[in-house]
Amino acid sequence: MTQAHVFLPTELDEPPQGQKTLAKAVLRQGVGLHGGEWVTVKLCAAEAGAGRYFVRTDLPDQPTIAADLELVDQTVLSTELRRGNATVRTVEHLLAALVGLGVDNVRIEINGPEVPLLDGSALGWVEAIQAAGRIGQHQPRSPLTLGQAITVQEGDAWVAAFPAAATRLTYGIDFEVAAIGNQWFSWVPTPDPYDPEGFVNQVAPARTFGLAHQVEYLQRQGLIKGGSLDNALVCSHEGWLNPPLRFDNEPVRHKLLDLIGDLSLLGGLPRAHLVAYKASHHLHVELAKALQPYLQRPPGAV
Repeated sequence: MTQAHVFLPTELDEPPQGQKTLAKAVLRQGVGLHGGEWVTVKLCAAEAGAGRYFVRTDLPDQPTIAADLELVDQTVLSTELRRGNATVRTVEHLLAALVGLGVDNVRIEINGPEVPLLDGSALGWVEAIQAAGRIGQHQPRSPLTLGQAITVQEGDAWVAAFPAAATRLTYGIDFEVAAIGNQWFSWVPTPDPYDPEGFVNQVAPARTFGLAHQVEYLQRQGLIKGGSLDNALVCSHEGWLNPPLRFDNEPVRHKLLDLIGDLSLLGGLPRAHLVAYKASHHLHVELAKALQPYLQRPPGAV
């Protein structure tokens, strides 16, 4: 099965390897997966070196929350950031879209505690970034390289990173539900995220998924209040409740999407082969924390 969406390139007028921000502000609205609240997000340009950061416009003094590994608060079925009493949850799909399209600096104004799920993938955020446009900034981007192999494991689930000349991501999942089963997907980011093998066509459209027999339990735990057949794939032992899939292996592609979003909290994806098997947001974050001391910037980089 081929991908359902093919995007053409947009303008790229940045200097080589320069940072990027948005050309104009853009709004998106939707329901949060876990809280079920209707939330508005405004993506705005930010100055070079500012990074990707959230602003809780609904709270007194409009506190900012940087998309930074040090601010990860909890990782139960999503990634949540906290600064003081201000939190923002389910940040991974939006952050994956931003890093996947090379947007280094962005002010994310949000009037609630959770990023909208949209259709369950990063596609809606890609479309928002495309509508806003991207412009180059003169401050150079500082690539991260890995000096040695790192592995984090919990039971039979693990994540690892190996030194490499370029970034590659590989993900494996294994579910007892036959329609999912064992899946692997390996992907290399391309210079142009809009080309046929790039982020926009190979990773961004993959939607979040869940198992039908777990839905009631998760809702009793106060989770997935905003989940529906319109914003998540749901699978039972008999098969998918809301086909068709956008890819034969859409579930594992979505897990790779989550990994990109979580690792973006390092500031960017390192030049390394990043491999995960049966992992979770918790393990993604633990790998990022383990990587931090071993990541290097090129001489003279800022």
